[in-house]
Amino acid sequence: MSDQDGTPENRLRKELPEETPATAPEAVPSAEKAEQDERAEQDEQPGATGRQRLVQGLWPPRVTRAQLIVAVLLFGLGFGLAVQVASNSDGDSALRGARQEDLVRILDELDDRTQRLEDEKAGLEKQRDELENSSDQAEEARKQTLEKERQLGILAGTVAAQGPGITMTIDDTKGTVEADMLLDAIQELRAAGAEAIQVNGVRVVAGTYLTDSGNSVSVDGNKINAPYRFKVIGKPQDLEPALNIPGGVVQTLEKEQATVTVERSTKIVVDALRAAKQPDYARSSSR
Repeated sequence: MSDQDGTPENRLRKELPEETPATAPEAVPSAEKAEQDERAEQDEQPGATGRQRLVQGLWPPRVTRAQLIVAVLLFGLGFGLAVQVASNSDGDSALRGARQEDLVRILDELDDRTQRLEDEKAGLEKQRDELENSSDQAEEARKQTLEKERQLGILAGTVAAQGPGITMTIDDTKGTVEADMLLDAIQELRAAGAEAIQVNGVRVVAGTYLTDSGNSVSVDGNKINAPYRFKVIGKPQDLEPALNIPGGVVQTLEKEQATVTVERSTKIVVDALRAAKQPDYARSSSR
């Protein structure tokens, strides 16, 4: 025995330390361990293909909250599109099933409605333009009103006037000039385009009348004496020839031994005024 124990092999066994038992592995949670075992089994399956492993990895699906919200939104959008398409299809179906007379009537109604809308649009655009130009139009209307008032005032003798014209002076030394001769001169001047006439400080208007008053003449009840001076506003080139025509005013007065002189001027002032007379009975018929 001693010999056996002393052999090199026995001595080597004695010198080596005894093997210690392997430390027990730490406990692994059951769920994790099961997943590891499942993966190990899948890896160990020799016949599993890549497609099968992809399917096994995707199923069962793991849905997150964001994916669920996106899915709900997509479902709502698809439902709305489906309803719209269905409604359009119903309208198209109704038109396809309508008679030709109904289609013509519908088309006419659409045309009438379009025309009414176009007319309404044109009216609104016109009102817009009028509103935009209202200030300019109001100013223009005011100017026209003032100009019309001035013109009517000149004709009525209530407003002074000035402009080109003539001055006619009748010197009656013999006292032979009568009212009807002066009236003929006024009528001749009006026919030649006279716009304003003044005789010795008396304004001549549409209703002016002349009468004899002894050796003088009365104009609208105002007595005037010779020499008779006419201030006339109008076109001188028309007024003077009208007085000097053969058998006209100048020749008639000269036959009565009166002296007549006519002078042209670029500025004649007619400043004799008449008071505006209010009618007793006449009233405006405008509303």
